[in-house]
Amino acid sequence: MPPIKSKELTPQQAQMRCEVLCARSEQSSGDIMSKLMKWGIPSDTARTILQHLVKEKYVDDERYARAYVRDKFRYAGWGRLKIAYNLRQKGVDRIIINEAMEAEIEVDEYADLAERVLRAKWRDVKSRPSWQARAALLRYAAQRGFESDVSVTAVEKVLGNGADSDCYDE
Repeated sequence: MPPIKSKELTPQQAQMRCEVLCARSEQSSGDIMSKLMKWGIPSDTARTILQHLVKEKYVDDERYARAYVRDKFRYAGWGRLKIAYNLRQKGVDRIIINEAMEAEIEVDEYADLAERVLRAKWRDVKSRPSWQARAALLRYAAQRGFESDVSVTAVEKVLGNGADSDCYDE
């Protein structure tokens, strides 16, 4: 039996779906274009729909980037590198990403987050020899998207201040 083909969307239906989607949650222009392409909307028509959504303020990459940075920083505990990478994957311009990072992430708060994230990980790795624990913390910081200088400083604080006194003994 051949698969049942779903009814194709007209451009008006696709636009309406996008408006509803954008009213529910922030969407990037890249996300919207991907959805339109997936729905089989021709690229010229998709660009026209996207222009309409931007004009009517349903889609605003600056607003999206600021919300994304704020959420991933505060709630997911991600570093700048991971946030920027994911925003670039969603088609957000680098300038917009940088502006959102500057607006939403305070330098002191960022360093504190890196340290908090690594203190939580320390509980899992503290039984290992010190060099293995240090390497594990640095890898974890990299996976979370923290820059190497921020990671090294946070690891030194965790190992120096909050870790067991024998953290450098083997």
